[in-house]
Amino acid sequence: MNTEQEYREVITACRNIYTLKMKDYGPSWRIMRPQTVNDQLFIKAKRIRTIEMTGVNLVGDDIRGELMAIVNYSVMGIIQLRFGFADSVDMTADEATKLYDDITTEARELMLRKNHDYGEAWRDMLPSSLTDIILTKINRNKQINANDGRTLISEGADGNYFDMLNYAVFYLIKYMEADK
Repeated sequence: MNTEQEYREVITACRNIYTLKMKDYGPSWRIMRPQTVNDQLFIKAKRIRTIEMTGVNLVGDDIRGELMAIVNYSVMGIIQLRFGFADSVDMTADEATKLYDDITTEARELMLRKNHDYGEAWRDMLPSSLTDIILTKINRNKQINANDGRTLISEGADGNYFDMLNYAVFYLIKYMEADK
């Protein structure tokens, strides 16, 4: 098990979807306000939790696709925090993809540091716990948004987006390993 290699494989798959969506829609998400990005993440994570709890999937799209969407919406959330939301599309697909690469590199480096310190604890966690942590991070960002983006002692919304991204990648790695 090589976490960094597995991480890169997952990000490559997520990036592929991101770039294909850019070809379909461009960076139309640039108009989303922070609460909308959080709600998009909430929809994805809530669906995963419902499927985990009920074992029933009526839509047919699998959990992997929802996790990949969480990775991609987390990147979008970080971009929105750093650049603010726009009233119209204000960047090209190439610019949005370059930012994607920069942010996922930053996320990977953060993961490597945390993974070292925590001893790859995520490998011993249940996938459902990863879902719950992602939902908690979404709720934290909703509260930070309600506080006009300010925190007193806690990390900001960007830290939560990075954590959501990384926990979704961990869940996807667990899927990869189960397939082998």
